[in-house]
Amino acid sequence: MSTPVQQLFDLTGKTALVTGGSRGLGLQIAEALGEAGAKIMLTSRKAADLEEAAAALQAKGIDTRWIAADASQPADVHRVVADTMERLGRIDILVNNAGATWGAPAEDHPLEAWDKVMNLNIRSLFLFAQAVAKASMIPRKSGRIINIASIAGLGGSIEVKFIAYGTSKGAVVNFTRTLAAEWGPYGITVNALAPGFFPSKMTQGVLKTIGVDKLAAHAPLRRIGDDDDLKGAALLFAAPAGKHITGQILAVDGGVSCAVGG
Repeated sequence: MSTPVQQLFDLTGKTALVTGGSRGLGLQIAEALGEAGAKIMLTSRKAADLEEAAAALQAKGIDTRWIAADASQPADVHRVVADTMERLGRIDILVNNAGATWGAPAEDHPLEAWDKVMNLNIRSLFLFAQAVAKASMIPRKSGRIINIASIAGLGGSIEVKFIAYGTSKGAVVNFTRTLAAEWGPYGITVNALAPGFFPSKMTQGVLKTIGVDKLAAHAPLRRIGDDDDLKGAALLFAAPAGKHITGQILAVDGGVSCAVGG
């Protein structure tokens, strides 16, 4: 007997931990998972931003909590996971969204900026995945991990100077595939979303310098992402509908990554 499609996308009774969840893509994904029925735990560095984001989700009827923490610090990661387990009882879904960027030509890129980007964009994903898996997913033999990569991890760029960011997101791609293969026997799926350009605090510099119209012109769909464009893909990876999908990288970019030569 097949399952009704509505149930395949129902997250009622599930819990989700979303890093970098106070704004931008993280908040968009948290909203989608919450509207599908999941209880949400948001984490990022700034308490004020988290409080505002949680209030916005709660106003939509989404059961939301938050914890302020620095995802690049191992002690903070373990504190977040322990606190989430205590307050929610388990972690069914981990969204590894916390990230940073730094724009500079490769020949002049500061080492401290390289380390900052790497620590947040890839090391924190490893730390959170390891902590969540050991605390909840491996013992229960069930879990969904969604990593946020980027089309910057699928290729280079002439106009945007992002050597550390692009390298870190490329690492996210193979981190996702490697972890999916290793943790599949535990019933854990590991997938990644690779967004193109979306308006956010992180991309505002690029959007201002290059311009929305020019960026949109590089996409076959002639647009950049909006506030809804990651929701369906994230829900697919998190929900029962995605139970047989793992190790996959899904570009949500208006077709930019498939348009050779732009």
